[in-house]
Amino acid sequence: QVQLVESGGGLVQAGGSLTLPCVASGIIFAISAMGWYRQVPGKQRELVAIMFSGGSTNYADSVKGRFTISRDNAKNTVYLQMSSLKPEDTAVYYCNLIQLGSTYWGQGTQVTVSS
Repeated sequence: QVQLVESGGGLVQAGGSLTLPCVASGIIFAISAMGWYRQVPGKQRELVAIMFSGGSTNYADSVKGRFTISRDNAKNTVYLQMSSLKPEDTAVYYCNLIQLGSTYWGQGTQVTVSS
């Protein structure tokens, strides 16, 4: 079993920055990908950024150039560095891990960007 714990969310003004860490624990030995998704009420959860085991990354068009995903393998931690935040970035951000065909989710952390 795998557990994911996100942190770092909060209230920030537009134009500000936040970094979200996600720590993975449990039986971890063959991660295919780790990433971040976000969801606002009434909408589907959407991909924000993902990093594959080989190091390649994908970003949502809406965050390209503003967000950066990175990973510390020694700490089993993935980070989402967010800058130039906009009110439309307001959402609950969820950490995601894929291992051997199974998908795991964290509990989510709220990010609120005020205008």
